[in-house]
Amino acid sequence: MNTPKFKSKDFVHLHMHSDYSLLQSTIQLKPLAKRLVELEMQACAITDYGNLYGAVSFYNAMKSVGVRPIIGYEAYVAVESRIEKTSSVKAGEKPYYNLVLLAKNFEGYQNLVQLASKAFTEGFYHKPRIDMELLSDYSKGLIGLSSGLNGAVGHYLQQDDDKKAINYAKTVEDIFGNGNFFLEIQNQTPDGNLDETRSIIEISKRTEIPLAATNDAHYLYEADARAHEVLLCIGEGRTLNENGRYTLPTSNYYLRSAEEMWRIFGGEIPESLTNTVTIAEMCDLTLPIGEENLTLPYYPIPADSGCFTIDAYFKKVISDGFAERKESVFAPMQQAGRLKYDMAAYRERLDIEIGIIEKMKYAGYFLIVWDFIKYAVNRGIPVGPGRGSAAGSLVAYCLGITGIDPLQYDLLFERFLNPERVSMPDIDIDFCIRGRGDVINHVTEVYGRDSVCQIITFGTMASKAAIKDVGRALNMPYGDVEKIAKLIPPPVRGRNVSISQAIDQVPELKAAMAADARVKDLIDLALRLEGCARHSSVHAAGVVISPRPLHEIVPVALSSKNELTSQYSMNDLEKVGMLKMDFLALTTLTVINDCLTALKVKTGVEIDWNKISLSDEKTMALFGEGRT
Repeated sequence: MNTPKFKSKDFVHLHMHSDYSLLQSTIQLKPLAKRLVELEMQACAITDYGNLYGAVSFYNAMKSVGVRPIIGYEAYVAVESRIEKTSSVKAGEKPYYNLVLLAKNFEGYQNLVQLASKAFTEGFYHKPRIDMELLSDYSKGLIGLSSGLNGAVGHYLQQDDDKKAINYAKTVEDIFGNGNFFLEIQNQTPDGNLDETRSIIEISKRTEIPLAATNDAHYLYEADARAHEVLLCIGEGRTLNENGRYTLPTSNYYLRSAEEMWRIFGGEIPESLTNTVTIAEMCDLTLPIGEENLTLPYYPIPADSGCFTIDAYFKKVISDGFAERKESVFAPMQQAGRLKYDMAAYRERLDIEIGIIEKMKYAGYFLIVWDFIKYAVNRGIPVGPGRGSAAGSLVAYCLGITGIDPLQYDLLFERFLNPERVSMPDIDIDFCIRGRGDVINHVTEVYGRDSVCQIITFGTMASKAAIKDVGRALNMPYGDVEKIAKLIPPPVRGRNVSISQAIDQVPELKAAMAADARVKDLIDLALRLEGCARHSSVHAAGVVISPRPLHEIVPVALSSKNELTSQYSMNDLEKVGMLKMDFLALTTLTVINDCLTALKVKTGVEIDWNKISLSDEKTMALFGEGRT
């Protein structure tokens, strides 16, 4: 990685929350990258609350503008054991304390992944928590910051308990090792007075643990403070005028410039600023990004197959499948004079495809798909005939992965796999909606419960939703907000019309903003929140299969239904080389299956819909009449 060229009075943000700290921050990654360039900052860290959701997207966004990405997260550390799930705490304690963790290198990143995963799978209780035991086990390659007032050191100092603060700081320093733990000092007071931070400076002197200045950024600009207040209200389901709601103490939790930070800390404790540069120089992480890093699971070769390699077993299964297709499909069609090509053409095409698949090392991938489709068929679970470019593969047809003969319809294999363009294979498989879960359970049993997970997805605040959310937080009348939201045009070709586009396109919206200050305030705030991640859920189709426990490679979490999910989105998983498969639940298959079952019960006639001709004249006539 290129070494950043730091200036004498530089500063690096080491404590920054993106919108992946769901409903806690308004900072989106693309605007962040742009702002960092404007501020001439050479590096920046991401430290979202309890997760690594945005790590890969952040990494790529920073790299795209020449800013060194520092991957981290703000962990919740249980006071006692992560295993204990109780609300009772000792007097003067909190259930957990915050601790900022940063990856120095790839080993540190792997340990971050372990910690962020186990916080969900082992320590989740209101929050995903780790404990000192886990921290000790996975501390190599990490740098720790004590966090602000939510950290243990800050908490004890607020209680005037210097002894506990010192003991905790020394304990954590021992875990990370000398030079890898820093006491975090913040100052968001309006006048920048350091009086409130004297105690942390004193603790640093007494323990010789160095200081690191941060601003715990939750929004990009000072002007975003009110929008952030509204976001917190949305997260809590409260209104801006309610007493007792959660709020940050001042409006200074923004992405301050180096000049601002030096004005606050440079006179008395300049080392707290130069230490941020030192830490950034220590953090030199390169993530293996790119499809060439594809991590494929190992397909278990049956002991009685007589094969000792994946490629040998792959060829055996294809040979068996080709023989079956020849007997049941090719030969009858050839006899009827309806087969376009002779068997020599099929064998030649098969040899070409097998060669490409083996060269690209995807034989195991095809066997994995073949195995779970075979399982579904044997269980009587309806499976779709195939969709997309995979229908161009004769190998897929011989394996029963697809139900379309690609030669008969002159479909190209190169649209599916091309050795000149390295890309992950992508076969979308449709299952009856009632059988999809059964197939996923089978895959989980074959490859291990720690090696299979579903994929997280993030809902964002689209234009209309942002207006409605902000309206509720402002306690505006429901009817008034709905009236404004309805002025946003409907999506165009599946893409939402943004608020700024609507202002340009809809005169009524612009007029309403000019006529009513409340409407202008509503729209201005919604503009600042539009596009922020709002919640996480489970992707409707995506499943990841890994060659080893997932938490050793990518961070995982638990869904609201206690399902193992990735912390990375589908696109980010593909970027780091994880095998993603789409198990699509198609209601159409369920309806067809129910119809065929009803027909069999009522008439005794059993119909195999796979054998219905795709050129059936009566069916084509119905299509021609638009009766579909």
